[in-house]
Amino acid sequence: MKGENANAEATSRQIRMLGADKTHPGLSELALSLARAADEADAPTALAAVAAQLRAVMKDLCSLATSVEEGDALDDLASRRAKRRGA
Repeated sequence: MKGENANAEATSRQIRMLGADKTHPGLSELALSLARAADEADAPTALAAVAAQLRAVMKDLCSLATSVEEGDALDDLASRRAKRRGA
């Protein structure tokens, strides 16, 4: 085993990398709570249930982070286009 808090630490790193701790703090905290629960799970069935929920929340966070990045890129493109046209 990598450590007692391996899931929580990895989840925290990924959340920070996505910037989700700033843009979606509630969902980020839910993911961290689920990761801590996964680290503390004793029974395989409990771990499986928590892991499924954690996966779903992280999938949502990744999707939301991608949407923000795409919006930023589109905004940059629109801004450059407007400058070219002299707007």
